[in-house]
Amino acid sequence: MLTVVNDDGSTRDGSLIDEIVREGARRMLAAALEAEIDAYIAELASERDGQGRRMVVRNGHHQPRKVTTASGVIEVKAPRVNDKRIDAATGERRRFSSAILPPWARKSPKISEVLPLLYLHGLSSGDFVPALEQFLGSSAGLSPATVTRLTAQWQADHTAFGERDLSEADYVYGWADGIHLKVRLEQAKACVLVLMGVRADGTKELIAIADGYRESSESWANLLRDAARRGMRAPVLAVGDGALGFWKALAEVFPATRPQRCWVHKTANVLDSLPKSAQPAAKKAIQDIYNAEDRDHAAQAVKVFARQYGAKFPKAVKKVTDDEDELLAFYDFPAEHWVHLRTTNPIESTFATVRLRTKVTRGAGSRAAALAMVFKLVESAQARWRAVNAPHLVALVRAGARFERGQLIERPMERVA
Repeated sequence: MLTVVNDDGSTRDGSLIDEIVREGARRMLAAALEAEIDAYIAELASERDGQGRRMVVRNGHHQPRKVTTASGVIEVKAPRVNDKRIDAATGERRRFSSAILPPWARKSPKISEVLPLLYLHGLSSGDFVPALEQFLGSSAGLSPATVTRLTAQWQADHTAFGERDLSEADYVYGWADGIHLKVRLEQAKACVLVLMGVRADGTKELIAIADGYRESSESWANLLRDAARRGMRAPVLAVGDGALGFWKALAEVFPATRPQRCWVHKTANVLDSLPKSAQPAAKKAIQDIYNAEDRDHAAQAVKVFARQYGAKFPKAVKKVTDDEDELLAFYDFPAEHWVHLRTTNPIESTFATVRLRTKVTRGAGSRAAALAMVFKLVESAQARWRAVNAPHLVALVRAGARFERGQLIERPMERVA
């Protein structure tokens, strides 16, 4: 078929390269469907009726239909099969169903995955249809109603996630935080409680997500009790903000887990107690604590901070000295893990994207829809989370190995000798 190409390389239906890609995709799909039919008929060639005629033969093609793919919208004429065999269980005629192009399919699975991601990452349901139409060349199979149907599926996915068995998932480290989002929860002061963890192989994973109150120990206890009921084992170390009700709940549900206070939250809290003129130097002194070479040097840096600011700003200093053990706990673990363990940054960085989406939607319609939307965004982000540094050391931490100055102590007796 001849195509008129303009000077800029465009055609009536878009650019020439897009047309070539779509035509190549159409031909490849047609060839794949023909090969699938040939293999199906060849496999059943021995099936014959009483007159010796084949029970499974070709029967022309179905009516053309348009399918939205990652290469654009292409027209397909799927081959048809006449299968005369009778299913002994149902008494009905057997039917061929293509694994490549299922009946009534109007878009590829990849396109179905793109729709919720576009919605979750800030494109409104009214905007993504024209946006995809420009990209794919057609709006076939796309509509705002598609997102409405997807939200129901997201809620079902969130429910299943909250009921899954955790007995096989060993979380060695955990991060906890309460994130305030502009989504419709049951109470104005409610937030999304998030628990993330590091498995024994070093990979990060979302453990639980629910609505509750950031400072409420009962809200956190409900979340942790539910996780324990489903088989979750106590983490070795948990990281969180000191203002959370999480710590009381952790001591109740997982008393063996060591607490680690988040240095980002602690720094902000301390600086709020100081005049602006003193904040730059104080911030540098705080950084000297959590960036120290080892725990001994960090403890010395705490004393330096106390000497510098204790006389004028005792309340600010007390915020550090009172929580010194919990703030320096990460130094008892592998040095490669320190950067991961001294803050709740894994949660904060993930929820920066969530805040973008919730700002665009301005309310998800209901509590269940809001939580489902947040869950699906975190789930999509989870695929891009990288493992912790030196992931092989995580299993050693779970096994009870000792680390001194960030290094593994393989033979403690030798050090004593």
